[in-house]
Amino acid sequence: QVQLVESGGGLVQAGGSLRLSCAASGSIFRINTMGWYREAPGKQRELVATIGSSTTSYADAVKGRFTISRDNARNTVYLQMNSLEPEDTAVYYCKAIVVVDRNRGNQYQYWGQGTQVTVSS
Repeated sequence: QVQLVESGGGLVQAGGSLRLSCAASGSIFRINTMGWYREAPGKQRELVATIGSSTTSYADAVKGRFTISRDNARNTVYLQMNSLEPEDTAVYYCKAIVVVDRNRGNQYQYWGQGTQVTVSS
């Protein structure tokens, strides 16, 4: 059983900054990959950024403005969002790929409940 809890969402003006946090808890041996997705009104959920052990990837729409990072000791992933635009308005979801049992090594995918980010003009 693994739980992901997001925080840091809110209302911000265009050009402002916001930092999202996602903390994982429960039976965790290792988190291989963590990432952020977002779901805007009327649109499908899309990838924002992911981070593995040593690599990161970003959607073209946020590259250069957003930065993903992780704190392995706290099982936490962050998303620093700068130069926010109204188009960034969405519910942001945290995802983790988790190894629960070191002896079996099976990977499982978990999702957080989402946090609302609203960017006003």
